[in-house]
Amino acid sequence: IAEPDVTIVSGLKDMVVFEGDDVTFRCQVSHENARDVEWKLQDVVLQNNEMNEISVEKGKIHTLTLRKVTEQDIGTITFQVGPHTSTA
Repeated sequence: IAEPDVTIVSGLKDMVVFEGDDVTFRCQVSHENARDVEWKLQDVVLQNNEMNEISVEKGKIHTLTLRKVTEQDIGTITFQVGPHTSTA
């Protein structure tokens, strides 16, 4: 059985935050339980840890929260699911 092609329904939005604040990015996909999902900052794959909180809300809304951002966190955030990407 082929899985349906998961597409990005609502992409990332650019965010401006102050150093030391938390920032959350959201991306909505077309199907629940999407696999092959990846978050990147400046082409570096992010893992779920104390600085990066990666979660899924309501099955389709993937979120990335960067905690206590610094100047080193400036750059492009990329959300990728299969062949589809969204950047902010």
